[in-house]
Amino acid sequence: MMRMDKIRIIMTGGTFDKHYDELAGALTFKDSHLREILEYSRCTLPVELEANQLKDSLDMSDEDREQILASCKSCPEKRIVIIHGTDTMTQTAEKLAREIKDKTIIITGAMIPYPIRKSDALFNFGCALNAVQLMPQGVHIAMNGRIFEAGHVRKNREKGIFEEI
Repeated sequence: MMRMDKIRIIMTGGTFDKHYDELAGALTFKDSHLREILEYSRCTLPVELEANQLKDSLDMSDEDREQILASCKSCPEKRIVIIHGTDTMTQTAEKLAREIKDKTIIITGAMIPYPIRKSDALFNFGCALNAVQLMPQGVHIAMNGRIFEAGHVRKNREKGIFEEI
């Protein structure tokens, strides 16, 4: 039987983890949905959850990306999934790809928050969990059922999808 290495899941926020605040009438952060998602999907993979930050990626600074980089470098796991906002995930992917060569890192997110009907969060997360087990070392983005190499992908805001460049 094949031994399954633990996968680190780093939560940084983004639309994936937003929820609708009825009182404010806005999408805000409260807590990550990852524990619920793992339970709901009956995931049996060994995982280590890390709450790194809960931010919209448009609000991420260079210091925030350094914090993500430090987490990836210092964790013992060689396979990492990062939940990230879609607006700047390509920037984070490129930074990590420049700095980390000995781990498999998959960055994913959602265009529609997990709790909202027709969200892509669960699908993208499932793809990322699969990809982190199958892809070689390097940094990749899992969105829209596809896996893209860092530095060769962009978000097409007009179509609402990620595409290879």
